[in-house]
Amino acid sequence: MAKLWGGRFTKSTNKLVDEYTSSISYDKELAKEDIEGSLAHVQMLSECGVVAPDEAKTIQSGLKAILDKVEKGEAAFSIDQEDIHMNIEKLLIDSVGPVGGKLHTGRSRNDQVATDMHLYMRNKKTKELIELLEHVQSALLSQAKANIDTILPGYTHLQRAQPILLIIFWLISGCLNATRDV
Repeated sequence: MAKLWGGRFTKSTNKLVDEYTSSISYDKELAKEDIEGSLAHVQMLSECGVVAPDEAKTIQSGLKAILDKVEKGEAAFSIDQEDIHMNIEKLLIDSVGPVGGKLHTGRSRNDQVATDMHLYMRNKKTKELIELLEHVQSALLSQAKANIDTILPGYTHLQRAQPILLIIFWLISGCLNATRDV
């Protein structure tokens, strides 16, 4: 598969340039999300009549086979394909033939990136961040309970104000939920 951006060049790209411009080393983490988005996209193409139902089934089964390889750690990604989108597309075309090229119909690479990042954040990172925040809240609650009588200087408009209990500081700063935690 030729490089998307290489149409005007007559010579092959230096390997160092390929390594520098390739993002597959880190965006391979988006493989599952890219396939998830592609499965939904091909379903839409079929429902709109852009891709025949039998072609959609072929593309979907190819994508599911690639997903299976990704989940087993058997998918081979290449810097020659630059990013996860092109790697998945190449694997798909190698698997199901030219019909795999129809997957890209009606969507840009920017659409794919936005969809992949949204799914990745929803599926992985948001849950992880929520868990980490719950651990921080739990640690703060433990400290608040252990230091129930600890007094701190209060502040208002960056100036010292009346003394305040540590637990009250955490409550008004939103670190603790007054109805649930205390």
